Amino acid sequence: MVNLSVNICGITLKNPVMTASGTFGYGEEYSEFVDLNKLGAIVVKGISLKPKEGNPTPRIYETPCGMLNAIGLQNVGVEEFISKKLPFLRQYDTPVIVNFFGDSIEEFVETANALNNADGVSALELNVSCPNKAAGWSNFGTDEVLMSKVIIAVRRVVTKPLIVKLSPNVSDIKRMSVISQECGADAISLINTITGMSIDIKKRRPVLANNTGGLSGPAIKPIAVRMVWEACQVVRIPVIGMGGIMTAQDAIEFFIVGARAVAIGTANFVNPRATLDVISGLESFLINEGIQDINSLIGTLKLHERTTCN
Repeated sequence: MVNLSVNICGITLKNPVMTASGTFGYGEEYSEFVDLNKLGAIVVKGISLKPKEGNPTPRIYETPCGMLNAIGLQNVGVEEFISKKLPFLRQYDTPVIVNFFGDSIEEFVETANALNNADGVSALELNVSCPNKAAGWSNFGTDEVLMSKVIIAVRRVVTKPLIVKLSPNVSDIKRMSVISQECGADAISLINTITGMSIDIKKRRPVLANNTGGLSGPAIKPIAVRMVWEACQVVRIPVIGMGGIMTAQDAIEFFIVGARAVAIGTANFVNPRATLDVISGLESFLINEGIQDINSLIGTLKLHERTTCN
């Protein structure tokens, strides 16, 4: 037997595998395929103050080793989520983390306050990094001053653990990680999708109605691993890694560079049981390597010594 349990900002997870927001619905959609009690945590799709219809179609497009999406954060709104979606999740012995966002700092705060007071929510994930919203929205995750204001404002009303989900579309992920910690984040999660575009060469138009979308899947994993490693070097708070994880081997890379948990995203669309396969694979790896505790694997990266050319 090996220990897979980890602690993320005071929450004990039975294992370090959670779902990535936007790829697992509200949990109920996958309950026919996945025993939700076996997951480390369930992270539901992004919730806003009022319901959102999202972007026009087409808004998903498959790319080599990945996919572009421009869903636009479609959701039922915080009131209906709490009254109609959350009761289903309360029957499971698995922490529920709610990703949330707003179109203004005031909306961020009001949505956070409602979720903070909801029974059955273990933690909140502050989404400042979706690349598929209207022009200017991405500034919440790429502008240092604006991101600081959002985190500080939300922190004032949130007593539950607060996770900040960071954007990879920045020049210095270390700086954004430190800002999140200094402004009150209990943990950070990264990476969100990378802004991309694909063209219909017959029509000479973007394939997506939104013109651009967020690239996810195996294509972005090396970037995600690098950014998670960089973030882990500069913060004391837990780092949750995500981006292109399809197998246990992929997840292990994130643990080695310092992530304390991982989130499975695009893989859920290919294999609805991907989360369970990763959990099983992690256990097998630890047994085969003679490692009794997943925590002893975290942050064990050994860098090559750099040499200089004469």
